[in-house]
Amino acid sequence: MTVGTAVSTVLDRDGLDALITLLAEDGRTVIGPTVRDQAIVLAEIGSGADLPYGWGVELEAGHYRLRSRADGAAFAHSAGPQSWKTYLHPQRERQWTADLTADGDMEVREETSPPPSYAFIGVRPCDLRAIAIQDRVLGGGPHADTRYAARRRQAFVVAVECTEPGATCFCVSMGTGPAVGPGYDLALTEVVDGRGHRFLARVGSPEGEAVLARLPHVPADEETAGTARRLVEEAAARMGRTMPEVDLRELMRETLDAERWNDVTARCLTCGNCTMACPTCFCTTVEDVTDLTGEHAERWRRWESCFDVDFTHLSSGPVRASPLSRYRQWLTHKVGTWHDQFDSTGCVGCGRCIVWCPVGIDITEEAHALDAERAAASGDGEVER
Repeated sequence: MTVGTAVSTVLDRDGLDALITLLAEDGRTVIGPTVRDQAIVLAEIGSGADLPYGWGVELEAGHYRLRSRADGAAFAHSAGPQSWKTYLHPQRERQWTADLTADGDMEVREETSPPPSYAFIGVRPCDLRAIAIQDRVLGGGPHADTRYAARRRQAFVVAVECTEPGATCFCVSMGTGPAVGPGYDLALTEVVDGRGHRFLARVGSPEGEAVLARLPHVPADEETAGTARRLVEEAAARMGRTMPEVDLRELMRETLDAERWNDVTARCLTCGNCTMACPTCFCTTVEDVTDLTGEHAERWRRWESCFDVDFTHLSSGPVRASPLSRYRQWLTHKVGTWHDQFDSTGCVGCGRCIVWCPVGIDITEEAHALDAERAAASGDGEVER
């Protein structure tokens, strides 16, 4: 088996369980999807039994429900409330500590705890692209986040191709799925049919090749490989949402004064749920805390949202004081000016911002509405949805 070739193998359920056990025995913290609190969440798992076998999800704008599946599939569910940035770019992280010494000086120590060695099981193609985007934002350039880069270097990624898109998924529009792209160590495609429950496995790195060689597996047969391809192709044709087939960067630039912004921000609560759930949003702030003696202080970095009115606060007040200005900033940055900063879109089509918006605002609906308004203003008439 050679990395980068089309050669693939097949694991059964015991083989998948052996993969999780092996990665844990190698000293990795294994993170994967599991059922908890009426949702499929990402958490540390100890064996294949922790995976959400037999569970799927029902998604819509502002709506998420678990539903049982008769086929017993482990990965036939769409993106949940968390993304992998929870582990690579933690919600809250200490930067340094400071203590007052006996002679009255201040001793400052940078946080140097070793980063965890993660193994991620079940990374969706859209989330795999999101990790690549965060690699560019946080791991590249002249001011790289060294702690992010250290966690990322040590992460072992097991991607899973999507065969069951949700009603809020639009990865095809963003070119991020449902087939897996680069960036994984191992890629799996789940197949459940009359021949049983199995996983087509492909290698994406030398480390992935070494791990797979230690697992019980058999060479892939053409029927399994063909079924896996068909399932992914069928998933691509069943996307629940689409983006308009236009240059989104240009669309955002040409509709900054559109009436639609008033409509959407009349509904927006500026709660920031969309930024918290988004797998690529990366904004942070810092908070300094002290103990009651005043002799010990710490600086922590935590996630922040551009929907927070204080996010752009300057001496004269916030730059974006209105909900309209904050929502417009988020959307135009996400699919527009992100290109200017990072040479890519910031949206991967996972649909989390739609599902976890408490009032059901839909990024794809807003993009289509802006496109329709632009077309009407130019005399081209209503665009087809």
